[in-house]
Amino acid sequence: MTPMFYFLAVLTVMGAVASMSLRQPVHCALCLVVTFAGLAGLYLGMGAQFLGLAQVLVYIGAVAILLVFVLLLTRGSGGGDEPEATPFWRTGVGVGVAVAGLLAVAVISAGRLPERPGAPVPVPVAELGRELMTEYALPLQIVGVLLTAAMIGAAVLAMPEKRGVSSGGVGRNPGRSAGSSGNRVGGGG
Repeated sequence: MTPMFYFLAVLTVMGAVASMSLRQPVHCALCLVVTFAGLAGLYLGMGAQFLGLAQVLVYIGAVAILLVFVLLLTRGSGGGDEPEATPFWRTGVGVGVAVAGLLAVAVISAGRLPERPGAPVPVPVAELGRELMTEYALPLQIVGVLLTAAMIGAAVLAMPEKRGVSSGGVGRNPGRSAGSSGNRVGGGG
């Protein structure tokens, strides 16, 4: 194992711990992006190019950005001050410790797995890309259109409402009715 592996492993774990422990939801989502980036680096370091690039495109590029976007859209619609810890926090910690213990026992008791006789057949990323652009081009385009429509809808929802503008009132002063008189720019008489 190389120093880069250790650096990425520490970065990934620190991002995950920060994501669980920070109080601001936007900061938690950004720490989750750091965790996803560390995982992508680990995949790329192990030679799994497709998994690493899919991690970047899907999780960092879509899921994490969607989380940040949703958090920013729903900010201010919360219910108010919530306590730091619910009354059931001890139960949650107990369940977490029990699950971690069971996983540790399972990993330790499994021992070393036997080596497989054949080497895995590497599938180059270029071959996967060729399949995506020929055989699966239509589903890929449908997903692209769907994601674009979702982003446009989210942007429309995020835009602030303009007050005083009605459907026929473009260019009209909302405080003045159509028949009221007053000083008009460029008007005579």
